[in-house]
Formats: sequence, C-alpha cells, structure tokens
Amino acid sequence: MIIKGNILNVFTNEIYPGEIEIEQGIIQSIKEVNKDFNDIIVPGFIDSHIHIESSMVTPSRFSEVALKHGTTSIVADPHEIANVMGIDGINYMLEDAKHSPLNYYFSAPSCVPTTKFETSGAEIDSKTIESLLSQPEFVSLGEVMDYNAVINENPEMISKLEIAKKYQKPIDGHAPLLSGKNLQKYIKHGISTDHECTNKKEASEKRRMGMKIMIREGSEAHSLEELIHSDAEFMVTDDLKSEDLIKGHIDYLLRKAVDLGMDPFDAIKLVTINPAEHYNLNTGSITPGKKANLVFIDNLEDFKVNRVIINGNTIFKKQKLLYRANPKAIDTTLKISPKTTADFDLKARNPSHKSATVNVITVKDDSIITGHTQAKLNIEKGNIIPSVFEDILKISVIERYGGNTIINGFVKGFGIKNGAIASSISHDSHNIIAVGTNSKYMAEATNKIIENKGGIVAISNKEKLDLALPIAGLMSNAPVTEVAETSTKLNELVYQMGCYLSSPFTTLSFMALPVVPSLKITNKGLFDVNENKFIDIIKHED
Repeated sequence: MIIKGNILNVFTNEIYPGEIEIEQGIIQSIKEVNKDFNDIIVPGFIDSHIHIESSMVTPSRFSEVALKHGTTSIVADPHEIANVMGIDGINYMLEDAKHSPLNYYFSAPSCVPTTKFETSGAEIDSKTIESLLSQPEFVSLGEVMDYNAVINENPEMISKLEIAKKYQKPIDGHAPLLSGKNLQKYIKHGISTDHECTNKKEASEKRRMGMKIMIREGSEAHSLEELIHSDAEFMVTDDLKSEDLIKGHIDYLLRKAVDLGMDPFDAIKLVTINPAEHYNLNTGSITPGKKANLVFIDNLEDFKVNRVIINGNTIFKKQKLLYRANPKAIDTTLKISPKTTADFDLKARNPSHKSATVNVITVKDDSIITGHTQAKLNIEKGNIIPSVFEDILKISVIERYGGNTIINGFVKGFGIKNGAIASSISHDSHNIIAVGTNSKYMAEATNKIIENKGGIVAISNKEKLDLALPIAGLMSNAPVTEVAETSTKLNELVYQMGCYLSSPFTTLSFMALPVVPSLKITNKGLFDVNENKFIDIIKHED
C-alpha cells in the first residue's frame, strides 16, 4: 500500500512531497518525490492524558467522534470508573475500547480511593497495580493524586511507585500548587509529569525539577493561554465533555495553540512524538517501523482533518466515518435509599440562636481550585438557611455505596436563584453531589438520579431535565451527539436558573475532590486541603 502527500517530519520541521509504503499496518519506507499534493500528512494525534468517563460516553462511543478530529491514540486513566467498580470497571473500559480502531492505551489508577477522606466503591492495591502494569495495554502508573501519601512515604503508595519502576513504566503526577521541599520529596520518587500547573511560575519550578509539563485544555481547566510559552512537553484534555468533544479534540488544541502564537511544528510535537516517546508508544512520527497512524490536514492553521488512517486502514475519509460503535451496558444500581427534604437540612447546634457563622466553599469559573470564606446565615426553625441574595447556596454529598450518609454544607459562586442541580459524577469517588436553593429541590434532584441509576439533573420552579448515566453512574452507551444535546439543554436550563458558570456540572463534579486546594466537601465532611484535615461547617452560632 502506497500513501502519497506532503509529509510533515517532526524531527527536522520539514514538509516535503513523498510516498509512504505500508505493510500490515506498519510504515516500511518513505520516499521523497517531485510531485504536487494538496494535503499535509502528519502523525496521528495523541491525547496523552484523558479520563474517557468525563465525556459521559463509553470508549467506543468516544471514538466515533474523536477519530473525525484526527485522534488516533489515547492514554486513558480509568480511575473514575475504578473508584466506582474497581477492577471490574477497568476491565469494562478495556473490553469496550477493543471494539474501536482508535489505539487505546491505559494508565493503572494509582489512587483508588483518592484519599482516606472520602468513601469510594472500591480499592486498587499494589498487588492489583502490578497485575495491570504487567500488561502491555498499561503504559504508565496513573496520576498520583495523593501527594501527601508520597511526601509522608506511605508504604502502600511507595510500593505502587516501585512497581512502576520495576516494569519501567512512567509515573504520572497530579500535584496542584505543590512547591518547595514538598515538591522535591514528591518528585524524588520518580514522578515525571504534571497536568495541574495553573501559572508559569508553578510550571517553571516543576520543569526545573525535571518534570514534564502537560498543558491542559479541557472542559473545566483552561491553561493553554497561560502556559503556551512554558517549555511544556504535551497538550492534553484531561476531562472533556461530550458537548465540547463534538466541537473538536486535539485538532482544536492545535488550532488554539497556533492562534496564540505557538509555532505549528512545536504544537504538533506536543501531541505526537513527545507523548509517543514518553509512553513508549510505537507511533508519533512518520518513520519506518512505526504504526501507520496518519492524518491528512489542509494546512497548519486550521488543521481541518480530511482523512484518518489507523494501523494502515482508512477510518475517516470525505467526511465519512467508516466505524460504528456497539457498546455494552453494565448493571450498576446505586446502593442508596430515596432521600427526604429533611435529609438536606443543616441543623443548628442550638435552635434558639438567630444566626450562625459557617465556613463556605468559594467557586471560580474555569478552575477546579476553590477558595474559602465565611458567611453569617440565619437560623429558622432550627435549620441554617442559605442566602440566595448573597449567592450562598446549600451543597450536599450523598454517599452511594451502602453507607447512606449525607453531609450538608455551603458554597458560593453557582448563582442559582431557584432550584437545584445534582450529579453522580463527583471526582473521584463519585458519590452524589447536589447544589440548590433549598432542601426540597435538592431531595427531588437526588431521587431522580437514584431512579436513573446515575446521571445529572436540573430542577427549577418551571422545568425539570435529566440525563441518565447508568454505566457506573458515569456514562451512557448512547451516541455522543445525543448525550451532548441533552447535556447542552441541561446547561441552558441551569443558566436560566441564574448560574453564570461556563460549565456548571463540571464545576460541581470537582467540589468533592479532596486533593485539589483549597476547600472541598466529601461524604465525610468539609475538608481543608491545604491543612489536610476536616474542619467544622458551623464555626459558631449567635
């Protein structure tokens, strides 16, 4: 098989007309020719850090759209479904991915549960990590989120790190705002990447210590503009919702990077040869012996994808995808009883008091990092009441794994004026999380999720809308376009309810993640990430 076109060389920054000989899916030779071609042939794009579950569809469904955008390889971290279902969830992702022509590689989830400060549905120990990393599909140890366990040299965590070294697999990091001596304690154990940098100073410190920086541009965290000149090694999406995926994947990142001033050759390296070499993937360049993963684009500005070849086979051509997913469902009934309005009430310590000062999570748009403030709220009939006028709403985490516990607190920044939103996607343990103006709406939204065996819900005084996610409470086996359409309608309803966040459900999903500063809420309480401890929700009553 001979493929002809203008070939982009990631080693020499050249584009020249040539012919590529392919046999059994492998590039055999490249010959320069004296002909004129229109398309530029580039190595297939690689998303080297992504959680497929965040798209709310299965790997095979994800592929139906990602392939159209030139993505030929993915390094997926399945720790979302692993926190819900353990090894059974990981195996589900592996099996479903096998039905896709897209080259799926996986990282072994290092932190299941993420920390001891929340309840998850499973545990992945060092023995299981070894069984995963011994398989060729697993190319790295997944992001080490519990950096305190590393710094304090927790024996089980250190064992996982040593296993990765044993199998010569890179170790991915996750250390937002970690600096100084603690950062060096973290890095000395061989942790080699980080996708959590939010500014050039943070990226520079980590880069000086030898870490490879991933520029993250997903649905919630947008760091491309800030880090574009930070000597980064990769561009990744991390968490990408369906409604964003249908607009573009790695091709979108390339367009944006070039629009912001990055040299197109440098940008392409961040999503081809760099991740391929780091994760030891037999792709990433158009050279003999590499997989014939090729993308035909129109130019180095628009990056419009005209044709996609994977393993020597044409998968996408003339705007037609030559692949259709056939995902399977799995039964993951939530182990939780229906909730009442009273379950969402936050009782005052002394009902006779008129007000209470409470600790409040503050939310910033397009960031998973939260702040911490305090507010004085009224006490009515023994309950502490949110203040819609001050945008201080109720937030609750409802444990879904049989314990049937619920923690209620307060959050500022969602802007909802009337109603509630709820989701069974709450990183990383994925207990149900809800935000609302009163307990009645929050109970109603939570019970709809229980009825649907997972999903997202929005309820206002005028309308109700939901998206069922019955696969681990994280994913649907419906096509991406259908999930994206419903998700978009849900966001529109939330905007009508007064929310001004660009991605309210994604923001909501990170409110229970106790490894990202600074204040989060889990099913065990209100957690100060910087101090690594739980704090009182009610500071004092007047």
